[in-house]
Amino acid sequence: MTVSPAPAEALLEEAQEPRRQRVSRGTSGARAHGLAAITAVYLLWSLVPVAVVVLFSFNAGRSRSTWQGFSLRWYTWDPDGSVINDESIRNALTHTVLLAVIATAITVPLGVLFALALDRWRGRLPAGANFLALITFVIPEIALAIGLLFMVTYLATPFGLGTTAQIIGLVTFQLAYPIVICRARLLTISAHYEEAARDLGATALGAVRRVILPMLFPAILVSAILVFADVLDNFVIVRYLSSDASTETTSMRIYQVARAAPTPALNAMATIILVVSTLVIVVGWLLYRSWSKRQGDSTNLSSFAGNL
Repeated sequence: MTVSPAPAEALLEEAQEPRRQRVSRGTSGARAHGLAAITAVYLLWSLVPVAVVVLFSFNAGRSRSTWQGFSLRWYTWDPDGSVINDESIRNALTHTVLLAVIATAITVPLGVLFALALDRWRGRLPAGANFLALITFVIPEIALAIGLLFMVTYLATPFGLGTTAQIIGLVTFQLAYPIVICRARLLTISAHYEEAARDLGATALGAVRRVILPMLFPAILVSAILVFADVLDNFVIVRYLSSDASTETTSMRIYQVARAAPTPALNAMATIILVVSTLVIVVGWLLYRSWSKRQGDSTNLSSFAGNL
């Protein structure tokens, strides 16, 4: 009995298939290990210096490079200048958190409104407005800071250098984040949701408030986290628009003290800012999980409304 060529070729291909799969798996495995190694090196390079800073904030001595025992002296009422005892550090921490909260509370709602307007506005004028909104991604931060400094200093503005100028500068610089993130989210939201709400009797504003804004919640949350975290470590804008020691932030304080003879109190201040940023991220993650759970419970209703 002879075997026809076609079945013979099929048998040959079938016999070679396991080997091809093994080769493919081996290649993918090698690439995966390579990517894992690169990721591990990057994480070590990024996180080890931060871990060292945090570790020496608990140093019992004044050295920031030689370990002399564990202590909380730089976080408590230490006469050598702890975070609580040093008025300049305490004011810098308070002012930094204040700027972050106010700037976030102003920037995110403005960015959301701007994104909604650009999503519905058509023509050449909105294209120009979109370009102006995104220009902070192109202009160097120091150029924007110098421009704002000249505006506050030489123009007849109702405010001078200080907290108000810093907030306006930070809002101007951070506004692009919620605009870009929310517009990207709006591109994934079908117009059928808003149309269904209008068909069910909602006003235009009510449809946005009851349908679009809840679906924009992840983008709004991410925007708030990014703006808050970026304001915490901003240096250029707050430095150029500061007036005196009362408007000094932690980044400015670290820059000035690090050039003198800093103590581990500087590490403690940086650690507190790190903890605040981490807490904001954790709270944001918990809020997102809660939102995702509620969305999962209402999937059938959303699908039904989207098909109307």
